[in-house]
Amino acid sequence: MFNGIIYSTGTIKNILKNKKSLLIGIKSNLNFKQNEIGSSVNCSGVCLTLTKIQKDTIYFYISNETIDRSNFKKIKIGQIINLEKSLIYGQKISGHFTQGHVDTTAKIKKINIIDNSWSIKLEIKNKKFMKFLEEKASISINGVSLTVSKVHKKDFQLNIIPHTLKLTNLKYLKVNDLVNVELDIFGKYIYKYTS
Repeated sequence: MFNGIIYSTGTIKNILKNKKSLLIGIKSNLNFKQNEIGSSVNCSGVCLTLTKIQKDTIYFYISNETIDRSNFKKIKIGQIINLEKSLIYGQKISGHFTQGHVDTTAKIKKINIIDNSWSIKLEIKNKKFMKFLEEKASISINGVSLTVSKVHKKDFQLNIIPHTLKLTNLKYLKVNDLVNVELDIFGKYIYKYTS
């Protein structure tokens, strides 16, 4: 479990492609101890299991299911990844509860810069997830806890403040980029049990 408040990023250093999986190495100054191998880490919105630590590089295995649902299908050396360790009991929750179970991806359709903030319009890949989008609801984009500002028939809008841009990989987004989307878990379950 995570809360989508990002203080650390890492850079993709190694990619080992297998037929239906990936092994990636991320260079980061986020400190991990050997006894944390096997723990969950939110990597740009995707919950991955830490498999190896070599100096300042941490390694993760990515299954075919995760590749299909996320933007890791387009992963490149040098790409910046948002990183968040899993929550510790009693830790302050500043964002919203996220699991790192990515539902789908969304494509950046438009970026407007208003003062130092960004207003971004996104089109969700799998249209069946549009029903879970609600204005002022929480959403995780590349692992960052954000608030949906507007929902239209075919797309939705987010506003990103300068502090969030400074600390995350969202500042590198361009039109047509894909981002990982995790919808609010409580919204999904409430929808399921009331529809």
